[in-house]
Amino acid sequence: MLLALAAVGARLAAAGDFPPVVPPPEPVALPRPLVRTLPNGVRVLVVERRSLPVVTLRLVVKAGAETDPPELPGTAQFVASMLDEGTTRRSAFDVAEAIDGAGGAFDTGVDWDSTFVELSVLSDHTSLAFDLLADLVLHPAFASAAVERVRRQTLSALDVLHQDPGYVADAVFDRLVFAGTPYGHPLDGTVEAVKRLAPGDLARFHAREYLPDRALLAVVGDVEPEAAFRQAAECFGGWTGTDASAPAAEPSKRSEATNVGPVRQVLIVDKPDAVQTEIRLGSAGIPRASPDYLALSVANQILGGPASNRLFSDLRGEHGLTYSASSDLDCRAQAGSWEAKTSTRTPETTRAVRRALDEIRRMQEQSMSPPELQMALNYLIGHQALDFETSAGIADQFLDLMTYNLSLDTWSRLPVALRGLSPDDVWNATRKYLDADRAVIVLVGNAAAFAKDFHKLGPMRVIPIGSLDLGSPGLERPPAEAAKAGSRSR
Repeated sequence: MLLALAAVGARLAAAGDFPPVVPPPEPVALPRPLVRTLPNGVRVLVVERRSLPVVTLRLVVKAGAETDPPELPGTAQFVASMLDEGTTRRSAFDVAEAIDGAGGAFDTGVDWDSTFVELSVLSDHTSLAFDLLADLVLHPAFASAAVERVRRQTLSALDVLHQDPGYVADAVFDRLVFAGTPYGHPLDGTVEAVKRLAPGDLARFHAREYLPDRALLAVVGDVEPEAAFRQAAECFGGWTGTDASAPAAEPSKRSEATNVGPVRQVLIVDKPDAVQTEIRLGSAGIPRASPDYLALSVANQILGGPASNRLFSDLRGEHGLTYSASSDLDCRAQAGSWEAKTSTRTPETTRAVRRALDEIRRMQEQSMSPPELQMALNYLIGHQALDFETSAGIADQFLDLMTYNLSLDTWSRLPVALRGLSPDDVWNATRKYLDADRAVIVLVGNAAAFAKDFHKLGPMRVIPIGSLDLGSPGLERPPAEAAKAGSRSR
């Protein structure tokens, strides 16, 4: 036994610390969707997938939180939450019973540029799925009792979120980076707005934004394409309304901005009882349709994407400052952001921020090596198959392209497009949008322990967490209101 262990140890020592050589991933064969447009403007996409007796219907309306009325942030989210709470034809109980009886799964969600409604059922209930989904989307009742029930649930969820330092850090960062764009408010809304929303507000928003020529319907699974198109026409063909008369939204003045401001800015949300600090830093990014999207996706993978990345290697691997460090490239229709995120023990806040800024600066100043680029490309290409693993994933991926008016063969061309990028292509795009000296830095933690160290980094604000108001242009309640809110929370 000892001799066997010694032999294994000798082989490991001879191999050194180098990982095994892994061949680059092969491109996957992606499904080919069929697309037709109904006379009323609804675009229907069908992908036949016979591996399981399941059909997924996912309908997207190209109207998300960016269409919230300025005085009522969170309206889009509230409307989506009401869609399974009863229609003019079915009660909430009837809806739940129909979904459960079909062995189905139902979900809704709101992003910044779209709202989705998804229903998956066994394929022998396909007709019911079409009829039910159309009823939920076209005829929501917005009954007063249901509105009050969802209001209570939403207010309770907001209370929990506002006590989560990670959520607060993300929300404040987004407010700063997206100020002046349609995305410059909380997607989840504010307590004050949710309290004011009435059934009439929800019905008006639905009538104005849920329109057939903004709708995209994906049907994926065990279904015959012609039958799917026929049922789509039967159930959604009578949907009326158009946004042709509505004025086009003005493009964000910062949609191609390379940075948020001329100097670095620091905002600290003071949470005196915190034992660690949530850290967010970054800058404005790009819209989803930008020609720099692929190059920045690779750069983001190198900086802080899943698997091996520079932020994690430095902050966690070399210096033991955190358990996790990552970065997100958030690309929306009119604007975007590039955000590095981590958390650390309170005494290590300054050090962790400086290490993260150093990694961002290194991305600016030095091109990545060919092996590092190759590893990032291999991950992105190899991971692509997982995005198309389920019917819901297939629907989501193709509808995402349609939401941003991108070609439906984008995913099929992705491996070749990525392989065509050179280190300089990625570096040039990185330098265009990433600048450590003009970054937005948001910290949520015990300001007394570290705030003095951040005056040197740029203009600094400290907002007590009890005074934070995500719906206010200045992010801060007047002192009297903050004191009143604090007394209510105790």
